[in-house]
Amino acid sequence: MEKNIAVNRKAKHEYFLEEFYEAGIQLTGTEIKSIRQGRVQLKEAYIDFIGNEAFVIDMHISAYDHGNIFNHEEKRKRRLLLHKYEIRNLKRAVSVKGYTIIPTRMYIKKGLCKLEIALAKGKALYDKRQTLKERDMQREIEKALKAR
Repeated sequence: MEKNIAVNRKAKHEYFLEEFYEAGIQLTGTEIKSIRQGRVQLKEAYIDFIGNEAFVIDMHISAYDHGNIFNHEEKRKRRLLLHKYEIRNLKRAVSVKGYTIIPTRMYIKKGLCKLEIALAKGKALYDKRQTLKERDMQREIEKALKAR
């Protein structure tokens, strides 16, 4: 059973999401406690590679309420736990122009914190408009079918 903690809703609007991966994330004690309280923001976060490791950067995890002087830094880079072949595939894909890797949601699975990341290609403004138009049309169709 999975419990969603945070979802990056803007990701579907800003990017074409192509491939999804499940990654573990290396956390400290107060970070996981704050995550369990749901105090996470994925809006500006992205994945970058340093050496042969993947890191999530600019993910905001609020300070733990009952923490002390050993509370964590809120926007530090956190290492992702992925297989080597996954990191190799992602690095290769990012080298293609226009692709990036973004976190789409954070959840707890079997007591462990997981981050769903996606290989994404940025949308142009007209693509965003087209997506909104299609969504509105779909909503109108559903409304008409429901009225019957």
